[in-house]
Amino acid sequence: MTGATYQPSMLDLTAAGPSLSPLAGRLRRHPLSHGAWVDHLPGWVTGSDEVFDVLLRDVPWRAERRTMYDAEVDVPRLLCWYAGHRPLPHPLLSEARAALTRHYAPELGEPFVTAGMCLYRSGRDSVAWHGDTQGRSAHTDTMVAIVSFGSPRPLLLRPRGGGDSLRFPLGHGDLVVMGGSCQRTWEHAVPKTSRPVGPRVSVQFRPAGVA
Repeated sequence: MTGATYQPSMLDLTAAGPSLSPLAGRLRRHPLSHGAWVDHLPGWVTGSDEVFDVLLRDVPWRAERRTMYDAEVDVPRLLCWYAGHRPLPHPLLSEARAALTRHYAPELGEPFVTAGMCLYRSGRDSVAWHGDTQGRSAHTDTMVAIVSFGSPRPLLLRPRGGGDSLRFPLGHGDLVVMGGSCQRTWEHAVPKTSRPVGPRVSVQFRPAGVA
């Protein structure tokens, strides 16, 4: 469907099917400015290529258009949104959402509920600098957990208003969690690249009311 070539990871091969590794003691926290932080765990999902194949095949991906500078343009990625009682396309994603809710309960104070999905078909697909603040006040912190499948693409973070950026290559079952004031005081992006890269699916777990 994507027309892109995907190269599986030799480190992701498993005969036991996809599974989650423990979170406690393995996440590395990166403190940022203004009370923001990022947790990172490469390879959280083992056997992630099996999940990736299901996401490519079974998710009803859709293209969207948005208004920008008085013109309507294509959103440079495909999208799908799971909320309410809509079942997730693979049982491991439900396990991941529950595991993240349990682990972050003391800091989060509410469950992860929704799952937004983005399909980056090639290096031409991207997402511009932004923070996930829609639906929350300008003074309310929230948390966003991202699990990535497929070919790695860099997630960049920088302080709002500009500054040096941080880079997290994400793919093949990697996990990154942005918390504290990160969505209010920092921005994140997935830039375009001219390098030949295969498709990647980003699954973003959020509490209710955050988009």
